[in-house]
Amino acid sequence: MHSESVLADRTTQYRSIALILLSMFSFAVVDALGKSVSLRYPANEVTFFRMLFGIAPALAVCLRGRPVGARLRMLDIRGQTIRALTLLGASAFFFAGLPYLPLSEAVAIVYSEALFVIVLAPVLLGERLFLRNAMSALLGFVGVLLVIRPQGALSNWIGPAFLMASALFGALSMIQIRRIRTSDDTGITVLFFTTVGTAVTGASLLFAWRTPTFEDLAIMALLAVFATIGQLLFTVAVRRASAASLAPYTYTSIIWATLLGYFIWGETLKFVPMVGIVLIVGSAIASAIREEPPEGPAV
Repeated sequence: MHSESVLADRTTQYRSIALILLSMFSFAVVDALGKSVSLRYPANEVTFFRMLFGIAPALAVCLRGRPVGARLRMLDIRGQTIRALTLLGASAFFFAGLPYLPLSEAVAIVYSEALFVIVLAPVLLGERLFLRNAMSALLGFVGVLLVIRPQGALSNWIGPAFLMASALFGALSMIQIRRIRTSDDTGITVLFFTTVGTAVTGASLLFAWRTPTFEDLAIMALLAVFATIGQLLFTVAVRRASAASLAPYTYTSIIWATLLGYFIWGETLKFVPMVGIVLIVGSAIASAIREEPPEGPAV
């Protein structure tokens, strides 16, 4: 009986790893699609269509189980609104920064959100900052500098600044997740975020808008579909296995981003930013295996 239990646990673990790998591929496709349209449209517009086209699949997921109205009444509206706005900021800043850097480097910088959590959690959540975690964060931020390779011209800072803002907002979203009631329904949480995101970015279209072509509209719809698929796969995976044990596999999205960047735009990864990416990933994994992260990166 014991051997059968061990075999079942291993099977569940392997399935969770497969799901997480598929979700990371989906997120990498989202990043690539996002970059292709971010080169032609303002970030708020790309984010708007990502949210708008995500409502239907989010609603479809919510229709399973208890009535949506009853689940909404149990929702922590204030906490969910803060979480939605911070996650929305992470998404918008990410799309804004994509045109300025190779895809792999952009994705790697945003993964520094795990390092921001280490720094901000003691301030916002009252958690204790251990020396080993502080050293991991410091090493990771050195990696960020190697990826950014700061230079004097202001134009060289625009993309990295947007992406670091994305990582910061992503970290605030991760911290906010810890403040939300654990009883809050996951499906409703996704629907609430998508709806709030659509409303906020819809209002921003008054300030920045470019009428999309049918082809680009289709790309943004596909982006939303892959984002939803990736989030669902990720959610199922972390429910079946320890998030900490799956954390190293989440960074395979950088590999996919590197490959997609090379084949689509001819981007190549140089030695110095490669070292930086290794430092970011290594420090984040070192922290993750000590404490399970509440959620994955923002798309």
